[in-house]
Amino acid sequence: MPSTSDFKKNLKILHNDEPWIILEAQHVKPGKGVAFVKTRMRNLISGRVLEKNFRSGDSVEDPGVTDREMQYLYNDGATYHFMDNDNYDQVGIQADALEDTIPYLIDNMVVGILFWNGRAISVNMPNHVVLEVTQTDPGVKGDTASGGSKPATLQTGATVNVPLYIKEGDSIRVDTRTSSFVERVNS
Repeated sequence: MPSTSDFKKNLKILHNDEPWIILEAQHVKPGKGVAFVKTRMRNLISGRVLEKNFRSGDSVEDPGVTDREMQYLYNDGATYHFMDNDNYDQVGIQADALEDTIPYLIDNMVVGILFWNGRAISVNMPNHVVLEVTQTDPGVKGDTASGGSKPATLQTGATVNVPLYIKEGDSIRVDTRTSSFVERVNS
């Protein structure tokens, strides 16, 4: 059982009978009163963000979540299907639970699936993915002091801002956490 002294970013805890992940934890020792830990955490099922203070020394339960690597297979409109490469089990996750990851999901991609009580609740994408640019305007040099950027549509339909030198057909690395261009990748 983790206590408040163990609180740090990405620690998963059970709060109000639901799994949460800690986004920020700050240990506070006020001049008067009891020390506490100020946290910002996200519900792993609903995605709701909550700010909560825990008294120093309090303990919380481990949520019992497991992470399994699975391969993305297909989308049937409302559900995204994944397969475990070890035992070939398949699991479906509703599209509304994947809204942040859908723009970067490509066929046969291996991702981490988080399970709680035997149910798939979220997808952990790799930090960076390589995608092909399918549409972008030609770059025109102008009065830009620091390069400039333009929008580009990727093979998944996502749009990111890229430098002016990127053209259609280029492969680029995209940071899935910030939805931003990282670098051009040589094919």
